[in-house]
Amino acid sequence: MKKCTERPRNLCSLNGAISVAANIYKCIPILHASPGCSNQASQGTHMYYLGGYHGLVSTNAYEREVVFGGSKRLQETIQGSLEVMKGELFTVITGCSMGINGDDIDSVIREFEDSPYPIIGIDTAGFKGDTYFGYQATLLAIVKTLARKTKTDPRRVNVYGQVPHTDETLRGDIEELDRIFARIGVKLNTFFIKTDGIEQLKNSGNAALNINLSPWMNRNLDSYYEHQFGIPTLHYPGLPIGPTAVEDLLRQVAEALDLDRDLVESVIQDEKQYVYHYFDSMMGTFERLRYILVGESNTVLGYARYLTNDAGHIPLAVIITDSVSDKFKPDIEAEIHKLECDRKADVYYEDDVYLIEQIVGKYKDRATALIGGSYDKVIAKHLNLFFVLATYPCFEKQTLNRSHIGIRGCLTLTEDLYNHY
Repeated sequence: MKKCTERPRNLCSLNGAISVAANIYKCIPILHASPGCSNQASQGTHMYYLGGYHGLVSTNAYEREVVFGGSKRLQETIQGSLEVMKGELFTVITGCSMGINGDDIDSVIREFEDSPYPIIGIDTAGFKGDTYFGYQATLLAIVKTLARKTKTDPRRVNVYGQVPHTDETLRGDIEELDRIFARIGVKLNTFFIKTDGIEQLKNSGNAALNINLSPWMNRNLDSYYEHQFGIPTLHYPGLPIGPTAVEDLLRQVAEALDLDRDLVESVIQDEKQYVYHYFDSMMGTFERLRYILVGESNTVLGYARYLTNDAGHIPLAVIITDSVSDKFKPDIEAEIHKLECDRKADVYYEDDVYLIEQIVGKYKDRATALIGGSYDKVIAKHLNLFFVLATYPCFEKQTLNRSHIGIRGCLTLTEDLYNHY
């Protein structure tokens, strides 16, 4: 083995595929994979409709199916799922073992052409790519199957760019985005969690604009919406966290959709005043942090903008854990270096916990806080740094509708920065 990664956050494509399918309400993922892959890949993907990995459908393919083919087993599993599972969309997702043996998934699915609900086959064998490959391939396949255009809605927008299970505050984040955009008269298709997610996907071809929050993912989906439905994409790299980011994003959307500028400016000022009212109440206890951030690119971009541009904390280093293509790295680094701080943060790309600890150790005598996921907690303890649990993965706490996005979410994030025991 050339390299072994210690506690990787970035897993195989099956993880990303499950994350998409299982977080669309009443979409039933059917895994055509071994029981080991099915169990391990599904445990951390926050399947909101199915209630966790206990409800996952799988062919549980063993040696017999690997050697002799698993088409019959898959046919039986799809039939049973249609009879038992209360779904409105079914996605057949392949794992490594069944991807190797070459089962003709599409021919099995064609046997169910009379099904009242769509059934989609998606080849996401783990060896084809990582979590982010699986996420992008699955979301694109579902959009291609469901999205239709009847008439453009000038006030409807598609929002995507975050792998669902890596957003620890997904439910609250979606609610906060809905709340803010509703104030300026814009309806969002967020696809995930909401009970009308399948209808949103069907209606996504009628949107007037896409907002892609990832600095590098979903470019294939951007192109599909553009070529198939004529929908342009606004690239906003990083989650919109805090008054400065929300103001910037709302103004860009207002320009793209030709919204009422007076209304948008009124909403911006009202939202900013809401935040600053709370900021005023904590000024006497405010402590400036010299921080290191560890997490996915769109998460750390959003956090860094808020922590530095709004809250005045000092960035020392940003460690990016997702598999960013080399061609997008200069753009990400440019965003980080635009932070309103004379001290420009160093940027690293690393997923290995051991190597991340070596990087963080370089700043031991200067850093006061490490902001990251559960894997990074031990690093902070070893180096005697103040630790904030804010990025993926998160094992220590359950999150229902708390948010870190937008206006209300940035206040929650600020509480998380200081309220540790």
